[in-house]
Amino acid sequence: MLAFAFVLGVLIFVHELGHFLAAKRVGIRVLKFQLGFNPTILSVRRGETEYSIGALPLGGYVKMAGDSPEQELTGRSDEFLSKSKWERFQVLIMGPVMNLLLAVVVLAFVLYQGAEIGAYQDQPPVVGSVAAGSAAAAAGVHPGDRILTVAGRSVETWEDLYIAVGTRPNRETPVVVQREGRNVELTLTPSRRSDESRFEIGEIGVLPDVHPRLRSVSPGEPGDRGGLRSGDVILSVNDRRMTFHTQFREVIAANPEKPMAVTVLRDGAQQTLTVTPGRRGDVGWLGVIPVDETKILQPGPIEAVKLSVERNIESAGLIFQTVWGLLTRETSPKQLMGPVAIAQLSGESAQLGWIPLLSLMAAISLNLGLLNLLPIPILDGGHITIMALEGIARRDFSTRLKEKMLLAGFVVLMMLMVTVIYNDLARISWIQNLMPWR
Repeated sequence: MLAFAFVLGVLIFVHELGHFLAAKRVGIRVLKFQLGFNPTILSVRRGETEYSIGALPLGGYVKMAGDSPEQELTGRSDEFLSKSKWERFQVLIMGPVMNLLLAVVVLAFVLYQGAEIGAYQDQPPVVGSVAAGSAAAAAGVHPGDRILTVAGRSVETWEDLYIAVGTRPNRETPVVVQREGRNVELTLTPSRRSDESRFEIGEIGVLPDVHPRLRSVSPGEPGDRGGLRSGDVILSVNDRRMTFHTQFREVIAANPEKPMAVTVLRDGAQQTLTVTPGRRGDVGWLGVIPVDETKILQPGPIEAVKLSVERNIESAGLIFQTVWGLLTRETSPKQLMGPVAIAQLSGESAQLGWIPLLSLMAAISLNLGLLNLLPIPILDGGHITIMALEGIARRDFSTRLKEKMLLAGFVVLMMLMVTVIYNDLARISWIQNLMPWR
């Protein structure tokens, strides 16, 4: 809960600070700057502005003089509605802009710390193996196929493929692969990942052409006695292909005291060894440490900022794609998250350390900034849209019309809120058991 309050508090503070600073810059009198919703638990007045903290850390606001037609307007030059449309635009846009800047800065800091990623992730998605019974197997994807597009979207790397497939669980999806110099069009339906009980993430069952490597082999242990050596690349066990170290660990654990045929690549040559795991309790044990091939990402300060901008642009494209998918019913609403899921993710990230928590904060800040720019009345983007329409019409809309537009925006937001809260609750196992229709 503390992690959730920290993440949300920082995001709201930065957003409202953008409005506050822009208002001060154009000469608007700010009456109140509050984080959280009432009841107010702490309040301090400095000059013409009251700074306060509310008990519910789920929002915040900046109250400006004359920012609503319902207020008694005096016509003073320091009132919001007395300012030009350009000045009001600056005030409205700076909240989302501050969130976007925060996403770039925080992610740049995270990237600057360095990261270890799979060596294959930024490589072209050439299929190394296809899981039996998977969507890819049913569609006729073969090892060696180079996946070119998913649902018409070009995929240049394995990371692109995971994102493209992950957003389409249980949806029929056209895929184009390159096979022996020619393009082959296939249709498959990504299944929901079995290890993602809370979130709807699709997978098709293709794996890269990589294998785990033995970082070390303990002398005298079963692996050493079976002939395994440090540096061996594990190709298969009992003719089952090994792609990641987790698969190798699972096979070892499931076969205590059972001889296994382990095919390794050593000094460029393949050889098959007979290895018998020992027993520790109910699981098998070899005394080896298998690892996946990885590479270290360690950018300098300038490169970290550049990478952050690039990744945020890519993520922004995915966010807009998701929003469009919701409108066209190509994306399932079940993929949306609300405050409960964000709180859970914040807690889990905090347990892993500051870097995962900051990564989550950067992602949420980007989402918050972009979603606030959507042309939905009641959001910053909605107010900007109304001003733009007034500019095109060369007249201000009536208060009654604006109220109707804001009410429509409120209804849309409430529908969205009900959807995300329902999704959040449905991800809690004991509540899910009470929903026989799911």
